[in-house]
Amino acid sequence: MNIEGNTVVLEKSQEELFNFFSDLNNFEQIMPENTNKFEVDGDSFLFGLPGMPEIRLVLKEKTEFSNITLGAASSKLNFTLSADITKIEENKSEVSLNFNGEFNAMMAMMVKKPLTKFVDTLSENIGKI
Repeated sequence: MNIEGNTVVLEKSQEELFNFFSDLNNFEQIMPENTNKFEVDGDSFLFGLPGMPEIRLVLKEKTEFSNITLGAASSKLNFTLSADITKIEENKSEVSLNFNGEFNAMMAMMVKKPLTKFVDTLSENIGKI
């Protein structure tokens, strides 16, 4: 299952955005308002939303200034969430989020709508940083 967030254009350099996403503490700023738990632990963070199990995301990959990829810490849920950062001008860049997960058909049907809403909310909140 692949969910692409809206592309967000920001008045920030590509390097500035890369550094923002490299600091996992900053993800708290873009999480949905109803997040009831957020804890950073080294190269991972744990978050909780009402009605969902807590999820731990681990920093999987960084490509300098252009990509940050997080993945599920649990082998039961196989997915990644990546932020692709593209330079438009010196102090103007765009960010697009991409969720990619491997779920069975039943699970995919259950999680598609809340995950799409989650990715859309993250994208919307990125526009506010």
